[in-house]
Amino acid sequence: MTEEAGHPAREIARLREAIQYHSQRYHALDDPEIADAEYDALVGELAELEAAHPELVTEDSPTQTVGAPPLGLFASLDHPNPMWSLDNAFSFDELVAWGKRVERILGSAAELYCELKVDGLAVNLVYENGHLATAATRGDGRTGEDITPNVTTMRSVPRQLRGDVPEFLEVRGEIFMPVKAFEELNERLVAAELRPFANARNSAAGSLRQKDPQVTAGRQLGLYCHSVGSVPGRRFRTHSDQMQYLIGLGLPVMEHNRAFSELGAAFEFCQHWENHRHDLGFEVDGVVVKVDDLGSREELGYTSKSPRWAIAYKFPPEEKTTRLLEIELNVGRTGAVTPFALLEPVQLSGATVTHATLHNADEVQRKDIRTGDMVLVRRAGEVIPQVIAPIVSKRTGREKVFVMPAHCPRCETALVREEGEAVWRCPNDECPSRGVEELFHFASRGALDIEGLGYKAAIQLREMGFVKDPGDVYGLTRDQLLQLPLFGDKKADQLMASIEHSKRAGLPRVLVAIGIRDVGPPTARLLAGEFGSMQRISTASVEELTAVEGIGPVVAQRIREFFEAPRNAGIIRKMAEAGVLLEQERVEPKQGHLTGKSFVLTGGLERWSRDETQALIEEAGGKVVSGVSKKTDYVVVGEKPGSKLDKAKALGIELLDQQALADLLEGGAPRPD
Repeated sequence: MTEEAGHPAREIARLREAIQYHSQRYHALDDPEIADAEYDALVGELAELEAAHPELVTEDSPTQTVGAPPLGLFASLDHPNPMWSLDNAFSFDELVAWGKRVERILGSAAELYCELKVDGLAVNLVYENGHLATAATRGDGRTGEDITPNVTTMRSVPRQLRGDVPEFLEVRGEIFMPVKAFEELNERLVAAELRPFANARNSAAGSLRQKDPQVTAGRQLGLYCHSVGSVPGRRFRTHSDQMQYLIGLGLPVMEHNRAFSELGAAFEFCQHWENHRHDLGFEVDGVVVKVDDLGSREELGYTSKSPRWAIAYKFPPEEKTTRLLEIELNVGRTGAVTPFALLEPVQLSGATVTHATLHNADEVQRKDIRTGDMVLVRRAGEVIPQVIAPIVSKRTGREKVFVMPAHCPRCETALVREEGEAVWRCPNDECPSRGVEELFHFASRGALDIEGLGYKAAIQLREMGFVKDPGDVYGLTRDQLLQLPLFGDKKADQLMASIEHSKRAGLPRVLVAIGIRDVGPPTARLLAGEFGSMQRISTASVEELTAVEGIGPVVAQRIREFFEAPRNAGIIRKMAEAGVLLEQERVEPKQGHLTGKSFVLTGGLERWSRDETQALIEEAGGKVVSGVSKKTDYVVVGEKPGSKLDKAKALGIELLDQQALADLLEGGAPRPD
């Protein structure tokens, strides 16, 4: 136990100072040094100490106050009614405890209203006779910053209300930046050699806190209203009624909000959106659970900083700060050499994270990420953790700037970088790291699905010299496997059976497995369907390959170069000699109302998987190709689309969301994108 921990007054003073410092950086400077979950933990620790020592509670404690005072960059603006902060719940038990407190005061369980908690900037809007009069940040809950000129540039904020307009309306909401807009903004900032924002919340706040409203006007910002501060002369029974009234005035209210009659159903709503938070296109960090009846709210009242009739159920953290211990390099199967971060262990989304991607050397340089930095790390669901940004204010001067080496870290071969590429590559086909990655890919589920030949097995097979290239897999013996530490009799038999079974995987899977650069499942199916055999594909000219719809000149050249390499020809020969199926019957494409139409898929698809989407299109007679060209008829756009979307727009190709694709598959005309 530290000296401070033994003295509650000292520990409380330390926590208050830390919380006030981080509150100022978050609310006023839009430049946090710690993630939300770490801030919440500090506040929770202080609240526990103050509960144990109530004689030490003061009026200016962060547990008794809201937000942070305005910085003075803008004129101050008093709110007609206070903007409260919310208490948090981090588990179902804490949510139930809140529900029991409500029930104890009211004498019965309350009807509830659940709203997704948008991770943005709180704003207070005042309308007079239907016209937007003022807009202010939360500030300290009573006084905020006057950002009216900036907010009036936002298309999502109505300047004039419609319908049954009141003389006076105070409405609260959250201003946010959609994820796609945030990513595009950061790309523009990086291109201009300016510091990018760490997250979408900071980008929204930073976009609003601009002295020049035209800067705000150039940023894509959204608004969702979540409560009414006051509307004199109007009476409502429930919060639900208020939200319907706001919708009638033309104010944006989130469509996903729901009313529930009991806490268990409200928690199911919380769990659903915890699992689907990334389906929305904007950041949310929890669900606000409110008592719906306004009369009951009056009875419940307030603490010094929070309403007793509402609580924020916070999702598990996906962002935290930690120390970047080292920047190391990974050499992939195609020779791509990419930096990754070794981190001090940190808990994110229920997992211990020790590694995170840094994407490429240019990205490290642009973000100015250094060894020894405190960094913000994000993990979204099952997505690989990534380093978002360094915490520059935490630097000590001992951090080391990353320099990309000139030679491969495993085989010392000079690295090369093709024109227009962000990635450096090791060109040595015999590089040990490339060999392991190549073998792992060969046996992976998306390729030949050889169960039992995982990463550790690939390393041991290479180290023992039993497998020098993927073709050697088909020459492995049971006795060789039993020499490896990983294998006993049962595992050896299972792997041998899996290897034998893989021989019938089919030509498209073999084409994916052998690792031709840029040849994934769609292109592999095109090649197999057009040529019918590995022999014909391996001898096809660049002209013959580019004649296949969906295969451009760059990919055609890479296919040609792959088969011209003696090492790759040897791999194919070993597979043929082992009896691997390298041919398929030519299958005539199905005829349907989409016959002759070609589709490209980009971004994450939610309604169907990529394989399911392709199967549905082919069932209707269409064809899915991998690359966008003038011949492409449609591009199906999912979440976070890549460069294919930009190319499609440049070529004027019709874009479809998944609903429009569904309409088209059913035989109707697609809705406008």
